[in-house]
Amino acid sequence: MLKYIILILLALWLLGFVVFKVAGALIHVLLFVAIVIGLYQLFFAKRGGGV
Repeated sequence: MLKYIILILLALWLLGFVVFKVAGALIHVLLFVAIVIGLYQLFFAKRGGGV
């Protein structure tokens, strides 16, 4: 019984390690895309006649 608990905890730990690595990389990619879009709009967007 103790072996099964250890195996389950080990599997969950490895899964969490992999998921957080992927999520961290995804957050950085999304941040980079947001910065590129923001810079594009800052420099190349047509100026509106707003208020």
